[in-house]
Amino acid sequence: MVADDKLAQVCDGLNMLHEDNSIPRNIRRGAEEVKHLLLGTSDPLDVRVASATSRLDEMANDPNIPLHGRTLIWNIMSRLEEIA
Repeated sequence: MVADDKLAQVCDGLNMLHEDNSIPRNIRRGAEEVKHLLLGTSDPLDVRVASATSRLDEMANDPNIPLHGRTLIWNIMSRLEEIA
């Protein structure tokens, strides 16, 4: 399924964000939380994508995040928009 492939790409991006030690700890923790949110099955996929996008938007607006981290978050958000 196409959505599963895109979701796997999003999770890969979130893993990259989570494992990057130059990213502040709160952003890395948020990336892990977003990944668990997306992979959960308690809500429909569109609700999970909307929640994840909202959380990622908050993370991207954090003043402490380096530029490459912000760019990665924007790329992840673009992939999520393709799923929704």
